[in-house]
Amino acid sequence: MNAIRLGLAGFGTVGSGLAKILAMNADRIEARLGRSIEIRSVLVRDLQKKRAFDPGPAATFTDDPAALVNDPDVDIVVELMGGLDTARRLILDAFKAGKHVVTANKHLLAEHGLELFEAASASGVGLMFEASCAGGIPVVQTLKESLAGDRITNLLGIMNGTANYILSEMTTKGMDFASALKAAQELGYAEADPTFDIEGLDTAHKLCVLIRMAYGVDYPLSEIPVQGITSVTPMDIEFAREFGYRIKLLAHVVEKDGRLEAGVHPALVPYTYLLARVGGNYNAVRLEGNAVGPIMLHGQGAGDLPTGSAVLADIMNLGRRLGSCEAPDNTGFGNRPLGRADIVPPEQSKSSYYLRFTVADRTGVMAAITRSMADHGISIAQAVQKGEAGAEGIPLVMISHETRAKDMEAMIAEVNAMDFAVKPCVQFRIL
Repeated sequence: MNAIRLGLAGFGTVGSGLAKILAMNADRIEARLGRSIEIRSVLVRDLQKKRAFDPGPAATFTDDPAALVNDPDVDIVVELMGGLDTARRLILDAFKAGKHVVTANKHLLAEHGLELFEAASASGVGLMFEASCAGGIPVVQTLKESLAGDRITNLLGIMNGTANYILSEMTTKGMDFASALKAAQELGYAEADPTFDIEGLDTAHKLCVLIRMAYGVDYPLSEIPVQGITSVTPMDIEFAREFGYRIKLLAHVVEKDGRLEAGVHPALVPYTYLLARVGGNYNAVRLEGNAVGPIMLHGQGAGDLPTGSAVLADIMNLGRRLGSCEAPDNTGFGNRPLGRADIVPPEQSKSSYYLRFTVADRTGVMAAITRSMADHGISIAQAVQKGEAGAEGIPLVMISHETRAKDMEAMIAEVNAMDFAVKPCVQFRIL
């Protein structure tokens, strides 16, 4: 049979990784599909730039998006350039040209996924995106296919390798945030501008995509509460350790009586949990279904070969459908329009909290804080105070019982305004 012919939009880390896998696993791919896969066209910004890897003898380079999507020798368009506007236009044009699309662009899917699903369905073509969430971890297809008959009760994950690497270095080596970030940048785990990673935005993009796959509804990106890791200090990590926890940047969604509660935030995870032991730049996703129970997926969440592997899986999936009159099920819910999620307001969410107050060393401070907590219906599970008498800025750390976010925020605002508060209170949720 004829080869499956690819048009790659972008040939950076993931694109070159895909090309490497196609070369080194060519025999196995053909044994699986009954046909080979080859790269025919590659869209790049700079035609003169030297490439780190040869995409193959059949490949030609172009800087014209229209030439790529309208090329009659391209069966599947693979969007790996990132960004929003240009990538969105390219994918929509590919659909109009009757081409299936594979993308790793979680930001685009989070912002414009509903539009892209509708356009793909109207054209009767596939939109696959396994590589958009957690790199090489097969979480999208797990939700769409393996757990299609389960009711997902909750999803919890470490979905950003950069943030996880930084927190791991701070935990194991006692590094401060700035030093750990610098180390991540030197190793290539963090971009020169790491904002999306350290502020939790990249994780929120992935969570938005996975909620659609798990529940068949749209939880708007703008309504997902997001807190990054820039406020985490070595002091917090050490206190968390003393209480039996490790701090991780988590994405979570849980179903409560038909409503969804979701968010991205640093959280204290009991050290006995598998999630607490996910180190370095690795990712992990914990799913729980009402039939299957808990499932843990763990692996590399980024990188050329792991992410390229996820892209290839989608290509092979679509390759089996080439020539079929039946449109692929892109959403996992029969391509039907996804309605809006019934969302639990963030201020009504409940959790236990880690609280670190930095206070002046004077009598009556503990009494004032505990009185404020009692006034807002917050009870204390544990408390620790450390520091030399007379020193400015004594840390006072408390673990609360389960509390509404609304009440916690009101109490913190009240205590921060008291005259003994040296710095604003630091708060993290507890898993």
